[in-house]
Amino acid sequence: MVYGDDRASAVAKVQALALRVVAERLEHGAAASEPLSVSFLAA
Repeated sequence: MVYGDDRASAVAKVQALALRVVAERLEHGAAASEPLSVSFLAA
């Protein structure tokens, strides 16, 4: 779980955490066999 001083900061931290999770899975070979697409809506 992540927190921020305001909504925008919290959203930015959640996005960064999501990307770290994806990167860790890729590094450890746990990624799906299909192409991966990641997108974020503007806060």
